[in-house]
Amino acid sequence: MPPNPNYNELSAITEKYFVPKLVDNVFASNALFQRIKKGKMYELVTSGRSAVVPLAYATTSAAGRFSGSDVLDTSSNEQFTAAEFNWKQYYANITVTRADEIVNSGKHAIVNFVKSKVQIAEKTLSDLLGTDLFGTGSVANSIVGLEAMIAGSGTTYGGISKTAYSWWRGQTDAVTAALTLAAMRSLTGDCTIDSDKPSMYVTIQDFYDDLVNQMQPMQRFQDKETASAGFTNILYEGKPVVVDSHCGSSDLFALNEKYISLLAQKAENFRFEPFIKPTNQNISVAKIYWMGALTCSNPRMQGWMSNLS
Repeated sequence: MPPNPNYNELSAITEKYFVPKLVDNVFASNALFQRIKKGKMYELVTSGRSAVVPLAYATTSAAGRFSGSDVLDTSSNEQFTAAEFNWKQYYANITVTRADEIVNSGKHAIVNFVKSKVQIAEKTLSDLLGTDLFGTGSVANSIVGLEAMIAGSGTTYGGISKTAYSWWRGQTDAVTAALTLAAMRSLTGDCTIDSDKPSMYVTIQDFYDDLVNQMQPMQRFQDKETASAGFTNILYEGKPVVVDSHCGSSDLFALNEKYISLLAQKAENFRFEPFIKPTNQNISVAKIYWMGALTCSNPRMQGWMSNLS
């Protein structure tokens, strides 16, 4: 390795034992992240001042039936637009004091100690991203999450007004208080066009338990891929219902994953910045960085119950 004034033994240990695992450890820490990764919705990009998602929102107006020499309509109409999402940046800090290095003397001891510090940083990133994934994007510098994505009239998402364009609104239910199979069927139906329907459901443990108690024992099958990642689930109409602790306490989401992407800048995709020693402190500091955006190209195919109790 070439000489580097900021490089030291802690950096060597961390890079050798932990850095290749950072992305997997973060994404395996909660159910929705796991589904995003396994479903290939996690995409790396290399350019762009913002995340731009092209959209087709109208059919051709000049179309119809005719006979013989009838004059045909050749007028043009707007059919395309784009949603735009700003990149958001996240970091987790790792600090090791010189006293920590001395107390944990010996390679084995320092490896275990640094491993614990890295795991704490991973958990911190997981909590931050996992929470923001469900949010509105109203917290400063946070990604724009599911609540903003699925919200109805009166909001703007990706720079497009949900008030002006009904096709940009999600399917929301702010009335239902008791989660029943009938309520699930209604929300699913609202999010379905022909065979295009939700591919997963996310909620908290209490509402998951309600569904389990209402379903017949023979209906309680699991999605094997989700279960293999360590997440208990049941199938509703053949699609997994999973528990995510980051989900809101009164929420259930019905998601069509084919329209959702978590984009990350390739150069900042859980990048590990090696340990350095500040000139005015007897410590070593490293960081993990991430930069990206959650996007959706079709909010009307997503559903949200927001008043469950």
